[in-house]
Amino acid sequence: MTTSDIHRMTLSQLKSNLVAKNLSSREITESFIKRISETNKSLNAFITITEEQAISQSVEADENIAKGKAKSLTGLPFAHKDLFCTDGILTTCASKMLSNFVPPYDATVVKRLKDAGIIMIGKTNMDEFAMGSSNETSHYGNVSNPWNLDLSPGGSSGGSAAAVAAGLVPAATGTDTGGSIRQPAALTGVTGIKPTYGRVSRYGMIAFASSLDQGGFFTKSSEDAALLLTEVAGLDEFDSTSSAEPVPDYTASINNSIKGIKIGLIKQHFEEGLDEANKKVLEEALKALESQGAEIIEIDMPNIGLSVPTYYVVASAECSSNLSRYDGIRFGHRAENFNDLTDFYSKTRGEGFGSEVKRRIMTGTYVLSSGYYDAYYLKAQKVRQLISEDFKNAFEKVNVIAGPTTPSPAFPLGAKMDDPIEMYLNDIFTIGANLAGLPAMSIPCGFVNNLPIGLQLIGKHFGEESILQCGHQYQQITDWHKQVPEDFK
Repeated sequence: MTTSDIHRMTLSQLKSNLVAKNLSSREITESFIKRISETNKSLNAFITITEEQAISQSVEADENIAKGKAKSLTGLPFAHKDLFCTDGILTTCASKMLSNFVPPYDATVVKRLKDAGIIMIGKTNMDEFAMGSSNETSHYGNVSNPWNLDLSPGGSSGGSAAAVAAGLVPAATGTDTGGSIRQPAALTGVTGIKPTYGRVSRYGMIAFASSLDQGGFFTKSSEDAALLLTEVAGLDEFDSTSSAEPVPDYTASINNSIKGIKIGLIKQHFEEGLDEANKKVLEEALKALESQGAEIIEIDMPNIGLSVPTYYVVASAECSSNLSRYDGIRFGHRAENFNDLTDFYSKTRGEGFGSEVKRRIMTGTYVLSSGYYDAYYLKAQKVRQLISEDFKNAFEKVNVIAGPTTPSPAFPLGAKMDDPIEMYLNDIFTIGANLAGLPAMSIPCGFVNNLPIGLQLIGKHFGEESILQCGHQYQQITDWHKQVPEDFK
């Protein structure tokens, strides 16, 4: 075993090597830190590197392993999207507004992974306050796609996706409000999972749209996603929206056969908006699932086409409410030169927020305003319910829903920044699962123009086992998830 092999390994493989004492946690951690120092400049995937802390924790992990006190994830390096609060470590949300914010506590996701033995190696870049689909709205500059540095890695969790795809870290957290885990996972060729709303605590996860936000993971395999979700999922007393639904061991069922499972295809997702080349690759992926005994069934969801406008009304309204707390008084950026309190608020928020965040705040304030609430916000909530009912009806016929994650492969940086509507349509296939609060994941399923694309799997409420199982079985007979960008081998 050589350190040159480390960055290609999955979490599960690294764990096996730690248990067998083929590798030490310190060797693994130092190897990833060295790789970040050598390659991150071209990707801009990290905002903060916690090198000193990570090495110290790796030494402690090796001691615990030697004493037989290792926990399930002891000694494994990891990265967090920079909107998860980390005790004593800068948490910026990629915004000037929080460029000096150091939380005094850990988010529940961070704490549970830490308790399981995970070593945090750094905080990843993202779209500002998770608002974006290309990772170009960050105060710290855009992230590049490891498959082609001139292309976007997707967003808003682009830094985490790029870091895992390039082998800078074996796994990382992300958040998904309308597709912000699945879309970048598809565009960078990694596995990304968004659990059921309420399955994973949102405590300490800086809010964008509270009824839609959900934390999840980027990994190199479905197996790794199951490993992490088992540790993190479950009720949290600090999050009133977290669910008391019992948490299974997701790794225990992942090897079960998918013979007889019914997989639905939303016919509307194959009628318009999908590149023909993407469609052909997806059809091959579905054939692979069929070869394992799955049954493919077409389903009709008449309201799914309304997902994008519905989402951008609801999400913007909640964004307007959540971001009103950033006023420069208690924490975050504050204007230095002002005339009165109104001027202070105006300048603080004008200086602290980027253009996309301002656009969504203004949109949200408008749809919540007197005279427009019923016409826009209330109507959007009614349509959201119709979309949820479409999913409910579909799951009476099928176990899992499959289809495209994105309309096309990765697009050039800068190509869509001047056209917000075109940018928003990148999430046309992912938003529905957020509106309905369903678990969903994207797994690599092939290439178009030498760029990866993803297959999306959507499950019933708390049906993570089914989609992880399908993803894992697909990855047993394909190697798309093992492909590595040429410049990062």
